[in-house]
Amino acid sequence: MAKVYTDRQDELTIDAVLRRGLRVSGTPKWAILRLALARSLRISTPPDEALDRRESAQGGGEYALEQLTGEGKGEEEDFTPLFCALLSVYHDLDLFADDENFTRLLQRHIRRGLREFRTSWLESHDFHEYLLQELFSDVHIAKKADDGMSQGSIRLALSEIGVSGEIVEQLDGPRLIRFHVRLRDAKDLDVLERGLEKLAFTLGLGEAGVFLVRTQEPKVAALDVPRPPSSWKQATGHDLRQWLALSPSEWRLPVYLGQDVIGKPFGFDLAATPHLLVGGTTGSGKSVCLHAIILSLLSRLTPDRLNLCLIDPKRVEFAPYRDLPHLYGGEIFTDVRDSNEVLKKLVTLMEQRELALAEADARDIDAPAAKSFGWPRIVVVVEELADLLMQSGAIEEPLVRLAQKARATGIHLVLATQRPDAQTFSGLLRSNVPSRISLTVQKSAESRIILDETGAEKLLGRGDMLVKLIGSPARRIHGVFAGLDDIAFAIAAAQRRFQ
Repeated sequence: MAKVYTDRQDELTIDAVLRRGLRVSGTPKWAILRLALARSLRISTPPDEALDRRESAQGGGEYALEQLTGEGKGEEEDFTPLFCALLSVYHDLDLFADDENFTRLLQRHIRRGLREFRTSWLESHDFHEYLLQELFSDVHIAKKADDGMSQGSIRLALSEIGVSGEIVEQLDGPRLIRFHVRLRDAKDLDVLERGLEKLAFTLGLGEAGVFLVRTQEPKVAALDVPRPPSSWKQATGHDLRQWLALSPSEWRLPVYLGQDVIGKPFGFDLAATPHLLVGGTTGSGKSVCLHAIILSLLSRLTPDRLNLCLIDPKRVEFAPYRDLPHLYGGEIFTDVRDSNEVLKKLVTLMEQRELALAEADARDIDAPAAKSFGWPRIVVVVEELADLLMQSGAIEEPLVRLAQKARATGIHLVLATQRPDAQTFSGLLRSNVPSRISLTVQKSAESRIILDETGAEKLLGRGDMLVKLIGSPARRIHGVFAGLDDIAFAIAAAQRRFQ
């Protein structure tokens, strides 16, 4: 009889859900596998082939279809045709005539769902609420979008801080509601700015803040008010791929981070930034933001046009990219000594390219006279800058030199840290990296270090960010969630293009 196999980590996840998640005695393990299948089917990209491995001998488990789908138990208990129909529609295949492929795909989905439980559910949090948000959140969006956020409640809250205004428009976004308020007196704008904390308190928003955005209309201000997390709509890796397919052809390094407050995709050309600082506290979504940047770059750029220099002192976040053909130096740099050496090599490469550009009388890599060189652009992504600098302050010197001069030669920096302080982002580094992204931070002082303004301390977490690109004011963006399957999908596509 056909079986579905799990590994040791899967079994530990199943036990954790049974003991600390559902907390219902007597629940069979196969029930958790069914929940895992449901979670996986909510992901738009197919699960990867690595989940085919059979590891029951190393502490994993094996589950017969008689347990899992009720195969052979009679019409009332056999749900195998239903499972087969679900997977056939998902994969656009006829699995009713292919038992082997059906079982293989069933195992992939179940193991992926268990991996999602393992990586996105915190055992200290309520598992039932987690399932509600992961499996049914979009069903409740329309119902809950206005809970506690009616125009009447906004008008009442405004009156309590002494502002008289008329709500002229309401826009429902993925996580916020934007209210356009026409003020009766221009002086009310100052009152409104000073009263934002009281406004958030009156609306019962807790630590989440209300953001004020000025508009082009006379006396009209926009208020961005958070909605309950259960009503949020999360952009996915599938959305990211759709946006990138329509990105402007003139963008040399296309990047999409997510959606703006009213749901429009937000993207830019990384080559024009030309370097980027990314800061945010633990759990704010900083690493997911970096994944969105990397996956964006991989969408249409082959290794002859793009090299990625990935530096990951934590040794975890960039590990899925180890087989990527775009890797500069053919590896991911995790050791501080190796990281320092590769940055020095990039400085030398920058200087060599500068000489070649000068001899060709070309201003930068995009000049017509430089096209014949055929140089790939190089994007250096540092996952945790503070860790590197704590281990070796010498790393700052090549980073500063690259930040000062590397733009013209097609070398760009993306520097990230969960400790945005003056020691990490020194004056020299900050002055030469003009574009910034701040996810949620703990203090307004940290927001100032990243953005030169406050506000990031009032963000909602889970990828909520303020993006301040060179020459533009800060914009609020809700980050796309790119998971391990999206990374595997992008790497497989990149490998096919490279072959």
